[in-house]
Amino acid sequence: MTLKKIAEILDATIISDSDDLNVQILNACSADMMSAVLYYHTPNSLLITGLTQPHVIRTAEIAGIKTIVFVLNKKPDALTIDLAKQKKIPLLSTPCCMYTASGRLFSAGLPGCLTK
Repeated sequence: MTLKKIAEILDATIISDSDDLNVQILNACSADMMSAVLYYHTPNSLLITGLTQPHVIRTAEIAGIKTIVFVLNKKPDALTIDLAKQKKIPLLSTPCCMYTASGRLFSAGLPGCLTK
């Protein structure tokens, strides 16, 4: 699923631009515990979270996550946005809660991350 399609499904605003809104996202995971993201992630995936601190960007970089969606219209601070731009990780914000965002994407055909 493309980043552009994901933004449409979630009624999301793009916080930091991506060079390519047609980048393919293979699956998604939803978590606020970054240790769970590191354990259950799948590369080329999307992270849905309510956390907006810089450590989310660093976790995404380590896990090979391509995009981060913040729920409940949350917006990260300038430091986090700058770090995401440096790491080339697009950031989106949706008015949906984590449950609804996950459900919308799953219903649209985006699978969840594989479990170990």
